[in-house]
Amino acid sequence: MKLSALLIAIEVGGTVAFAVSGLIEAMRKRMDVVGVFSVAFVSAFGGGTVRDLLLDRRPLFWVEHEAYLWLVFAMVITAPWWLKAVLQDAGARLMDVADAFGLGLFAISGTSIAVAAGMSVGVSVLMGATTAIVGGVARDVLCNEVPKVYQDHRPYALCAVAGSLAFLGLSAVGLASELASLMGIGVATGSRWLAIAFDWQLPSWRSPQK
Repeated sequence: MKLSALLIAIEVGGTVAFAVSGLIEAMRKRMDVVGVFSVAFVSAFGGGTVRDLLLDRRPLFWVEHEAYLWLVFAMVITAPWWLKAVLQDAGARLMDVADAFGLGLFAISGTSIAVAAGMSVGVSVLMGATTAIVGGVARDVLCNEVPKVYQDHRPYALCAVAGSLAFLGLSAVGLASELASLMGIGVATGSRWLAIAFDWQLPSWRSPQK
C-alpha cells in the first residue's frame, strides 16, 4: 500500500509524539538505556503493529520504513541532553501534551490506512482507535502502571473515535483528504486537551449491589 506524503507525515508525527511520551515515562521510572528504548519503542510502534497485524498488512509499517526505527533510537540516545531539563519542571504536562498529539495523529493514520485497505466505517474507526491507544497501553504496562486509558476517567479512547468519525464524515461530504485529516486530528487531540483542562469525567462502572 503506497501512502500519501501527508499520511507519512502524520505517521511520523504520531511516532515521535508517542516515543516522547514513552521516553518521559521511562526516565521518570529511572530505567536504564535498554528499558528506555524498550518503552519508547512499544509506545511508538505498538498501536501500528497491532493494526497492521489485524489488517494482514505486510511488511509492518516500521519494517517498511526503517527510518522510523532509527529516529526513535536517535531520540533515546540524545534524550538525556534535550529532555532532562524539561522533566524537572513539566514532566507530567509534557507527557499529556505528547500523548494527546500522538492520540490524534495515530487515530487518523490508522483510520486512513484501514479505509485504503477497503475496510468498512466501523472497522476503520476501530483500527484508528487501536492505532491510537495500544502503544500507550503497552507503555503503561511496561512501566508497571494501570493503563491510563482504563483508569483515567477523562475521555481518551472516545477522543480517538471522535476524531476518526470526524475525518470519515468530512471525507464523505467531499472535503479534501488533507483538510479532513487535519480536522480529524484537531478533533481527537483537541477533545483530549479539553478533557484534561476541564477534568471531564466518564462515569465509573458500578458493580450491581448484592
